[in-house]
Amino acid sequence: FHIGEREEKCIIEDIPTDTLVVGNYKVQRWDIHKHDFLESAPGLGMFVTVTSPSDISKLQVLLSKLYGPQGTFSFTSYLSGEHIICFQSNSTRFAVTAGSKLRIHLDIRVGEHFLDESAIQAKDKVNEVNVRLEHLIEQIHHVTREQDYEREREEKFRKTSEETNSNILWWAIVQTLILISVGIWQIKSLRDFFIAKKLV
Repeated sequence: FHIGEREEKCIIEDIPTDTLVVGNYKVQRWDIHKHDFLESAPGLGMFVTVTSPSDISKLQVLLSKLYGPQGTFSFTSYLSGEHIICFQSNSTRFAVTAGSKLRIHLDIRVGEHFLDESAIQAKDKVNEVNVRLEHLIEQIHHVTREQDYEREREEKFRKTSEETNSNILWWAIVQTLILISVGIWQIKSLRDFFIAKKLV
């Protein structure tokens, strides 16, 4: 994605609890003379800020750190919900003169656990199988957490839908009672009017 040199860009990731998130990014700066993005952005860093929802519906900062023009950040979610990941360059130029565009290549992996291939190759076959089994078990735990989180979201959505349907039913009943009351009042008023005018 593209951002201005002094602009902040945020993305939202819906992450289950106790999940490792790893992000890799690379920044390229626009070159006015070449009319293209440079391969890197020397001297330019990125502030990466990660906030998560807390129990009292406020945001809690999980990560706030300055990285270089290319880097890797990681954090673990403690609560399930929408996590906000924000990027802003550390450019010191004034907003008026900082008209340069930046291109950010971003790769975010949620719940991924990496195997250290060099450690696996250094050990014998039994240990290799053991390490790979542990890795698979970790991935199974992650899938289970993801399913629990989706189940929790589905229950919350179902509850909201049922409450909305209930409210719609009560609103329809109230509307019907109001219409019946207005109809009875109009009939009574017309009857009284006709009696007063001696038309009945």
